Amino acid sequence: MDKNKIQVIVVGGGLAGLISSICLQKAGVNTLLVEKKHYPFHRVCGEYISNEVKPFLERMDLFPEDIKTSKLNRFKLSDIKGNFAEVELPLGGFGISRFQLDDFLYKKALNAGVDIKTKTEVSDIKYNENEFTVSLKTGEVLTSEFVINAYGKRSKLDKVFDREFMKRKSPFLGVKYHVKVDFPKDLIGLYNFKGGYCGISHVEDDKVNICYLSRRENLKSYGGIAEMEKAILYQNPILKGIFENAEMLFEKPEVINEISFERKKSVDNHMLMAGDTAGLITPLCGNGMAMAIHSGYLASTSILNFYEGKLKNRQEVENEYKNIWQKNFSKRLWVGRKTQNLFGNQMRAGLSVGFVKNFPSLAKKLIQQTHGEVF
Repeated sequence: MDKNKIQVIVVGGGLAGLISSICLQKAGVNTLLVEKKHYPFHRVCGEYISNEVKPFLERMDLFPEDIKTSKLNRFKLSDIKGNFAEVELPLGGFGISRFQLDDFLYKKALNAGVDIKTKTEVSDIKYNENEFTVSLKTGEVLTSEFVINAYGKRSKLDKVFDREFMKRKSPFLGVKYHVKVDFPKDLIGLYNFKGGYCGISHVEDDKVNICYLSRRENLKSYGGIAEMEKAILYQNPILKGIFENAEMLFEKPEVINEISFERKKSVDNHMLMAGDTAGLITPLCGNGMAMAIHSGYLASTSILNFYEGKLKNRQEVENEYKNIWQKNFSKRLWVGRKTQNLFGNQMRAGLSVGFVKNFPSLAKKLIQQTHGEVF
């Protein structure tokens, strides 16, 4: 094998992209990672990772031992009026900001020998005669044998690829802050408001992450983020108290529009899709970061199986990845989509709180349905 030839190009340097590139490069597969931003940077994200992926990260020397992550083992749910119930998280997890974790994994990828282009955007990817041509906005054109797309929830590339979900507008936007506020260090709080819900939990260094999903009509009605929060989120007395007492650590919030929870293909025109690019779990299910890490590992494993002779050709790689992705994530995404209908409405949210309060063991089983097995 020509050591100068790019075997795999990974598009997007989030969790799925970084994990897949590290796994491939450590196994001797020449890998290039392309990320349009420069590390470190913030992302709109709940910043909670289920412990299902912790043993894997530790085995791969990818767990951030030197970062003071939070340990999360309780879940609190409130309706719009502030009525609430609590339940133990079956697996538990840890909180860490994407600013810290992505940068940590970026440095791990560099140390593993991954070739990384930051501040570089991919404009198009073509497949022809068993090879990919990857065009960069700089004008440079690269070729590779495989492509893993891990560019996140929404990208200009989705339009280039004419992906089906892009043909329909999504009604959701996401907003994120880091704050200093008095909040239990072992708790994930999920608080309903009209047309949305807000997740709150500790990350590293006594910082608290506030990340909420709202219908865009809320923003349109009030013209600005701050105005919307006071008019809509503050109707929940718990959220009002947290926001009014929080010391904001960002000059302005991180915002992402048009978040889609529709089904997406895990393989599209021979490209393997990983992380949110393959399917986004609703934030209320709380483990999108674990799914991204796991899917990055699975994508890299399918490609490694080809280079190790366990799979004969590209079709077998694609079929294996489709099947293993379906097995690990499709049910979780389905449960998340169905569960989301219970939120953002007082009556349905009130019923959900009553369910958690009166049937805690069943509530824990439902949470387990949105989390995977430890691997």
